Amino acid sequence: MTASPVQLDILSDPICPWCYIGKANLEAALAAEPDHPFAIQWHPFQLNPDMPAGGMDRQAYLQAKFGGAEGATRAYAPVAEHAKAAGLNLDLDGISRTPNTLDAHRLIHWAGIEQRQHQAVTALFEAYFVHSRDIGDNEVLADIADSIGMDASVVMRLLASDADRDDIAKRDTQAREMGVQSVPTFIVAGKHAVQGAQPAELWRKVIAELRESIPSD
Repeated sequence: MTASPVQLDILSDPICPWCYIGKANLEAALAAEPDHPFAIQWHPFQLNPDMPAGGMDRQAYLQAKFGGAEGATRAYAPVAEHAKAAGLNLDLDGISRTPNTLDAHRLIHWAGIEQRQHQAVTALFEAYFVHSRDIGDNEVLADIADSIGMDASVVMRLLASDADRDDIAKRDTQAREMGVQSVPTFIVAGKHAVQGAQPAELWRKVIAELRESIPSD
């Protein structure tokens, strides 16, 4: 007898460091609880929906967002600390551009159709935060698609089109209308929202509570 699956919807952006940290913490909990009931699906949320299509210089972006170089440094100090605790080795200094992530979200959507969504999300985070790649660039996205077993030529053709652009933008807008203001946001069973990069211990407690409350098939 197995527990009925519980939908875990994750709203995230592949340039959000806290989303990467939250993912690592969740995965640590899932590894420790291999019989967890979660069925996971990732959903689009752009931190910068008005970002120019070609992105912008990262230092200029961070200084504008956080009120100068010192503000940016202060803002990212806890990111480095929590990333290290989560077992992630981020190269934040190597990132030169902050991209528009609409196309990255389109890739995640297409990967989901092929049951490769988790692999796509992981590869995008690693490309941006570990390897300093521009995940707003179509060739980079096609290469990422190829690395997870998708057809890069098909992905390039889709990226060159408007396929699913409106759908991704609509889903992003709907999330904001539902009250989501920051990511990561985790929605458990379509009812309970958990915000932020929560520690693995919290997720293990959630899993334990679900085991007690959800009937087996």
